[in-house]
Amino acid sequence: MSTRIETLNPETTTGKSKELFDAVQSKLGFIPNLIKVFGNSPATLQSYLTLGELTASGNFTNKFREQLALAIAEENSCNYCLSAHTAIGKMNGLTDEQTELNRQGRSADAKVEAGLQLAQSITRNRGNISTEEIQAAKSAGYNDGDILEIVLNVVSNTLTNYVNHIADTEVDFPSVEAGKFTVNS
Repeated sequence: MSTRIETLNPETTTGKSKELFDAVQSKLGFIPNLIKVFGNSPATLQSYLTLGELTASGNFTNKFREQLALAIAEENSCNYCLSAHTAIGKMNGLTDEQTELNRQGRSADAKVEAGLQLAQSITRNRGNISTEEIQAAKSAGYNDGDILEIVLNVVSNTLTNYVNHIADTEVDFPSVEAGKFTVNS
């Protein structure tokens, strides 16, 4: 597979990366191309997987974490992550309309929308957000711990967004492109 960073073949990969590939295969039933790229650095792959476990152990549902991932991937224009999280979002109950609105930082649920908009602002402004934005999130029902978990989700998703940009990872999910919508907010 020709990407700017090698996409490893799980059949010939050895060592710690092979162990991590096997764990992903066991959990998902396949090894996404992003994982095959991450495998070039076992430390980076382990960090990514650990971040995933940490975000999953927090206060947010799988569905909301997918909504955050969509909003962050759209903000970072990451087609690989938009494609992956659109598919995973469907498995977590998101409709096509919800997915597109979430990518735009929108939701029919005011609290979800406030969280998505905060995540996009954190991403866009590299963490330099206003007191008013924090207060808006709190007014919508988020507490200080929730705001920090939104930051954790931004960090985790930005890692994958950036690796995909750098590697030009081949999309192995139904393709979704940043900035292209059928539903507008």
